[in-house]
Amino acid sequence: MASDTLESATQAPSRALSRGVSGGYVGPLIFAALLLASLPLFWLGFESLGRAWSTAEYSHGPLIPLISLYLFLRELRRAPPVPAVVNDRWPGLVVLAVGLALAVLGNLMRVADIVTYAFIVWVGGIVLTVFGWARGRTHWAPVLHLVFMLPLPQILYWKLTIFLQTVSSQLGVWFVSLAGVPVFLEGNIIDLGVFKLQVAEACSGLRYLFPILSFSYLFSILYRGPFWHKAVLLLAAAPLTVLMNSVRIGVIGILVNSYGIEQAEGFLHLFEGWVIFVICVAILFAMAVLLQRTTRDPKPLAETIDLDFDGFGRILARVLRIRASVALALAALMTAGVSLAWMSAPGAARIVPEREPFVLFPRQFDGWAGSFAQLEQEVEAVLAADDYLNGTYFAPEGDSYVAIFVAYYKDQTSGAGIHSPEVCLPVGGWEVFTLEPHEVSIEGTAYGTFQVNRAVIQKGMSKQLVYYWFEQRGKRLTNDVTAKLVVLRDSMLTGRADGALVRFVTPIDPSEAPEDADARLQRFMQKSLRSLPRFVPL
Repeated sequence: MASDTLESATQAPSRALSRGVSGGYVGPLIFAALLLASLPLFWLGFESLGRAWSTAEYSHGPLIPLISLYLFLRELRRAPPVPAVVNDRWPGLVVLAVGLALAVLGNLMRVADIVTYAFIVWVGGIVLTVFGWARGRTHWAPVLHLVFMLPLPQILYWKLTIFLQTVSSQLGVWFVSLAGVPVFLEGNIIDLGVFKLQVAEACSGLRYLFPILSFSYLFSILYRGPFWHKAVLLLAAAPLTVLMNSVRIGVIGILVNSYGIEQAEGFLHLFEGWVIFVICVAILFAMAVLLQRTTRDPKPLAETIDLDFDGFGRILARVLRIRASVALALAALMTAGVSLAWMSAPGAARIVPEREPFVLFPRQFDGWAGSFAQLEQEVEAVLAADDYLNGTYFAPEGDSYVAIFVAYYKDQTSGAGIHSPEVCLPVGGWEVFTLEPHEVSIEGTAYGTFQVNRAVIQKGMSKQLVYYWFEQRGKRLTNDVTAKLVVLRDSMLTGRADGALVRFVTPIDPSEAPEDADARLQRFMQKSLRSLPRFVPL
């Protein structure tokens, strides 16, 4: 009898957790402990989000969690309370474990982007753990919406920026020409004759694209109508933003041509941007009204968009009375255990090899005489290199020159990173005529035989030959994506995340063959690469 009583006493807490404790503070306390336990593990990502949200492109970020909470409460209002017994919570623990593993990987590599994406996976695991698989997977929309608060990976950000700059420039010039204004486009520079306007990174449209995409996602969820209507509203956001940003650029060009360069600066420039954002939102509403007219029973706009907040207070109170369960307790223990292990682990120390600053780079190479130049402040800010070399060396014969540019980064996993010349060249008006891998053999150096990217670029009648590669801890790579993946691997295995972009450029004279320019580049590389390992460690 005593043994039966003891057995009942020891099994009671387990049954209470597995069946759920409605009421009391056990559930909320476990949930609060779960959230607090996650902070050390995801802190690197939270710091990255704070920095990203302070920029114009991602300034909408703090609103995204609030909107996701609104979507979540809206779904809970239409759903019954979670039953006392839920038997399919284990998939949530699996998803949560995947999120924790990704966070550990991101912390080991010191890549904040991986940590922030891991956080969203972890949140999805919590939702599935609390509600169970059958119910929890229906709440995918609020969790997925959190993606809009994250910054794009740098390599994708720059490729998208340059693409949008090019498209916006071309469409903007087309709008200017429609107004009868003589205009010429050279790369991303709009030439109006007296004035020249550069379509800079800030004018690419990204700062409108991200919030508009988030808004269209929310808009499509709140829209009361067929699924294909929702899809149209969601898919229309990107082309609409690019089109309206091009209109903005065109309007600025017309105003500058008529009233002076002041129209492209200061308050007017910012005001025009906000006007375009509001117009994009208005067009989405107009599209919703037009789509409603295609239905048999069209509704007014007030009934088309579900903005009813009634009952949210009661639903929020229900969330705060979350039920305790074995699965929720395990989720808290797993998160706390991984966070504690990460905090107590010594961690792989970041190794930054000793090197000499580029200011000491030789200015003479067996008759090659060089001079160094500093980049413009705006270019330096975009480059974000720890050190760089921007030099021009004239050949001993004095008939031509070779420009060398090297951008060195101590840590390529902390948000800064190498920008491929494919990103930079179109901005300056240079068109890439050919681009292909090319093998060079530089004897007498530590580099030997390796592959470079060989490009012929053209601007008007001028042509240049370009060699470039990504120098990555003794490896020479020609693909920027591969270089990024290799640095992630090496940062975890060796502790090194340093690297550099190396670029050599020489003009192709109309009187010479491209092979002559190749020979000149390789002659200079034969001299200069002997010194480069002192400044870019192998």
